[in-house]
Order: sequence, then C-alpha cells, then structure tokens
Amino acid sequence: MLLAELVATSSVIAATSKRTAKVAALAELLAMATDLEVPIAVGLLTGEPRQGRIGVGWASATVLADSGAPVPSITLCELDDAIAALAGARGAGSTATRGEQLRALAAVATPDESAFLRQLFTGELRQGALDGLMTEAVAKAADVPVESVRRAAMLCGDLGQAASIARRGGEAGLLAVGLTVLRAVQPMLAAPGADVNAAVADAGPASVEWKLDGARIQVHRDGDEVRVFTRNLNDVTARLPLVVAAARALEVRSVVLDGEALGLDDDGRPRRFQDTMSRFGAEEERPHGDLHPFFFDVLHHDGVDLLDVPLRDRLNVLQSIAPTWRVPAVSTDDAAIAADVLTAALAAGHEGVVVKALDSRYEAGRRGGAWRKVKPVRTLDLVVLAAEWGHGRRRGWLSNLHLGARGEDGGFVMVGKTFKGLTDELLRWQTERLQELATSSAEEWVVWVRPELVVEIALDGVQVSRRYPGGVALRFARVRAYRPDKSAADADTIDAVRALLG
Repeated sequence: MLLAELVATSSVIAATSKRTAKVAALAELLAMATDLEVPIAVGLLTGEPRQGRIGVGWASATVLADSGAPVPSITLCELDDAIAALAGARGAGSTATRGEQLRALAAVATPDESAFLRQLFTGELRQGALDGLMTEAVAKAADVPVESVRRAAMLCGDLGQAASIARRGGEAGLLAVGLTVLRAVQPMLAAPGADVNAAVADAGPASVEWKLDGARIQVHRDGDEVRVFTRNLNDVTARLPLVVAAARALEVRSVVLDGEALGLDDDGRPRRFQDTMSRFGAEEERPHGDLHPFFFDVLHHDGVDLLDVPLRDRLNVLQSIAPTWRVPAVSTDDAAIAADVLTAALAAGHEGVVVKALDSRYEAGRRGGAWRKVKPVRTLDLVVLAAEWGHGRRRGWLSNLHLGARGEDGGFVMVGKTFKGLTDELLRWQTERLQELATSSAEEWVVWVRPELVVEIALDGVQVSRRYPGGVALRFARVRAYRPDKSAADADTIDAVRALLG
C-alpha cells in the first residue's frame, strides 16, 4: 500500500465530523492493507507510530516543507523502516544523522505526504482517528465484535497488534489473547463522581477506597523477576526499589498488582503530589527509595487470570497475599459509612475516595461507571497548548498557560489560561520544556507548542463563556502539578469540562 492512500484517508476523516463516516473510511483502508501493513497503518493514523517517540522536533521537520515529488512512491513498509531508522539515531551526531534521513525522505515525498509527515512527527496529527474510533474501525474491517478488539488491545497494550490478530485470527484469535505476566496491560480508569452519595447509589454494594495522592503503578512478578510499569505502560522498575522489594516479599509464584507509588514523610503522611510525580518525570533511571507501594487490585495470581472475576473476589485474593500494602478500604452500600471513609482519607492527607462496584470486572483501559472517583477539590487533566512570556518578576520565563481539553474530532479545545500555582522550580522547568515543544512564535509574547504536556488543574468550577470555542471557561484555575505519567490522550474531554456547569 502506498503512503498516499493512507494520507488520502486521513484527509477524508479530517473533513467530516460524523463518527460513522470516520469509522467507515478507516475500516475501508484497513481492509485493503496487508497483514504486515495493518499495524503500521493503525499507528500512523492514530498519530502513534509503532516505534514510539521518534526524536524529530518542529525545527527538524521543516525540511519536509521543501519536498515536492510529483508522483507518490513511498510504501507503508518503506516509511515504517524510515521511522525506525529515525528513532534509532541516538548519541553523538544523531541530530545530523536524522537530518540526512529526513532530507532523503523529503526527496521522495509528495507535498501532501510531506504535510502528513510533518504533522505526524510534531504531534499535530489531529484529524479525529483516536483509539476509540480506530478500535471500531478495526472491528468493522475484520468483521468482529468491537469489545473483542478492545479487550485484546488492553491485554496486548497495543491496538496495532490487536488489529493484526483480528485480521489473521478473527474473533477466536482475539479471544485467545490473555494476560501475560511481565507484559503491561492498560489500566482500568475511574470516571469523576459528583459526590459520595451519588457514587454509592450508582455502584450499589461497593468498595470505598482511599484515593491516594500518588502515581499509578502496575507491578508484575514471575518467580524472582519483577517489573513495574506506569499508567502509560513505561517500565520504571529501576526507579522503585521499595516496590520491587515488596513484590518479591509476597508468598506467590506469579502476580500482577494494580496500585499507587507514594512518598511518605517521617509521620507516615503523604508527601506533596508534586514531589511524588517529579520522580516519574525524571529521565534518568536512578532509584527513588522513598516511594512506597500501595495496592488496590490484583489481576493475576499464581497462574490464574482474575480480570473477569468480580471485584469482591479479587479483593479477597489481594487481602490474602498483600495485606500489609493494601490501600485502606471499606465494603459498604451505606452512603453514611462511605462519607466517613472520605473524611478519614482527607484527614490522612489524601485527595478523596474511589467508589467501586463490588460486582465489577476489571475492564482495562476503560473509564466506565463501575469506578467513580470523588474528590472535594475539583481537578481536570488538561493539555498545554501555548504559554505566554511573563512580566515583572517572571520576565524571561514562560508563565501564563493556555489550557485545552480533548475535543470530539481528536483536536484540543481551549478552555482557559492560568499562571497561578507555579513555583519557581516549575517555572524554570516548563520554560525549558515548552521551548523544546515549540511549534511557532508568531506572536512575540506567545509560544505555541505541540499538545503533549498534561497538567493537573485545580479549579472552583466552570462558567459559560463566549471567549473560548468550547463555550466554557475555567473559574479560578491553578496548576496543581504536571502529569508526566499521562499522555494527551488521557486528558479530560470538553464534555467532561462542560459537565461541571451543572
């Protein structure tokens, strides 16, 4: 398949807002692709090449603007090889090497292909082919149930791989995909809850658990081998010796645990959220011996997968194998008791509770109604779209952040600005990082950036506004912390922001 065919499909889905039309166009392309091309196409169209981060920034990608091959010639497999070469360029001289590789690619790319590649490499490919739409398209192209595709993608940690399985093995192949210890799976997520009473009413009998102010971790052990992953499935084993030691101390042969890593002070109270997250934001692999594990779920135990087992039974297993490291929780259907758990969690320095239906399965990768997080302070995870240079004391620093929520079309909808809550340390860090992500500085005082950085924003609410395209604006927004454990795809949607109007 030629890259030009994929680029044409990308243009089609960018030109329509209809979900069914987007899915149909994607499915048609996938149906035409070979088995080898399917995972490549999935990665390119969702803006996430199989090779991960490529190391090509906005400045480097400008070389593609000079291309103008008259006839399409690049195949998907050839592009995949080129991307692998770009991603593999490391160390001294890598910038020059990538420059040569990009110029070679530009020499054979048509203008339309070059425009697509610039967007792909700089993180600006926002034509609406999000994972949810692509999952539906994969199911349609292979004529299999979408739930089977979604589940296989959860367990593979890779939608492209799930698409290949669907293509080759159909539904039976997808259903044969199981949890593999030492291979990360996508975590189950909690949806926001209005208050604890409503959350318990919706869940029925529930586990009401402290919502710790830490970093999500998934811990795998097979014999003596232990691996620890973040919510983005990054391996951080070397950074968390206390977590590894706790996993090795369990009297099990194999286990997969879901939980949080949290820093504690001398009194056993949680350290600031920013302090915990700074460990995960560091690029170096140095260990952080002050982050402790706390577990709230178990997905596998001694050869038995527990994803489809009700939560009440999973919690019994967790209690039997890791009682010392369990997140505090109470099982109840009484809202008053749940409110007491919330009060205790807040008094202990944590951010709220998560209310989980006791009969719920573990639906990895889903943000459904079975888990509801209740926090007195409203927060949103938003994406930084731009930043303004500061004045006075903040002169020389990028300060005022432009914040966006995920839109239905795969782009981002601006919902407000804030410069509050930024420490000097954060100002220094974000000034350096945002300049690395810069795409343009057309306005003297504003730097526009690739929408990659997720920042947790505390706010008092939202209000109707004509100033921003989403029709809402944040009220008294302030920065709580950057979230290096989250990608832009994990940011809250514009619908979630609008829901706060009520």
